[in-house]
Amino acid sequence: MEWSDVRIFLAVARAGTLGGAAKTLGLSHPTIGRRLRSLEEATGQTLFQRTADGYVLTEEGTAALSIAEQMEETALALERRLAGGAMRLNGTLRVTSPDWFGAWVLPPVIAEFARLHPEVDTELLTGTRLFSLAQREADVAFRIEEFTEADVIQRRLIAMPYGVYIARDLPSPKLGDGAGHSLVIMDNSLGAFADIDWLRSLFPKASITLRSNNRNVQAQMCAAGVGLAVLPRPVGDKQVGLRMLEVGEPPPGRDIWMGYHRDLKRLGRLRAFVDLAVHHLATR
Repeated sequence: MEWSDVRIFLAVARAGTLGGAAKTLGLSHPTIGRRLRSLEEATGQTLFQRTADGYVLTEEGTAALSIAEQMEETALALERRLAGGAMRLNGTLRVTSPDWFGAWVLPPVIAEFARLHPEVDTELLTGTRLFSLAQREADVAFRIEEFTEADVIQRRLIAMPYGVYIARDLPSPKLGDGAGHSLVIMDNSLGAFADIDWLRSLFPKASITLRSNNRNVQAQMCAAGVGLAVLPRPVGDKQVGLRMLEVGEPPPGRDIWMGYHRDLKRLGRLRAFVDLAVHHLATR
């Protein structure tokens, strides 16, 4: 049994479809189907039940899943250890962060890194998904919460300040009131955000016009006059058409954490990027 076939088995088990597995692995749909049939023929077991909703693990497939996951962890650990010994400043470095952080905070860091190390190809992956460091989905990650995964080296990088913003041509709302104004707030389906309750308590009579899980979208909507918004200062201060309101106490801030897997701590390109990020961004 080849490790490449085990990877296909795991991808189908996790995606539930051949198409989803193909997208994950960067292979064609027919290739996934052919390799999966070959694996079942080689083992003499039916690993999946084909249903109208996708591929469901059989009893034999479920029994094989934990063993396949152990094989995956061993293979990934070997890959990380071998990669971690690469001292040359070349190859690909995958960086992941929230969308606004990648758009407004990281550009100077990445620009200088590209200038200093032109042989390194940097990939920046942004969004709300937490990319796995253990599975090498990313080499270094920036998050607005501490890392909970095992074997991650992390540090609190920035105490990020936030502010309340309004479109530049709109009148300021009355503190403790907010009547006649609207709010643009964070979508709380992804978790709790202290700034939502804080903003609503500051302007209790303001209506909620828009919820979004994207701070860049909130900034654009705020600038368009849709409503007041709490934004990270690097976003609000640089967004054309916004002004920050003086409201006394600032909104609740968030800590920014940077982390990477301990097996990669000697990877030359990772070490160089981490040092540069600390130099540019770390709270002194």
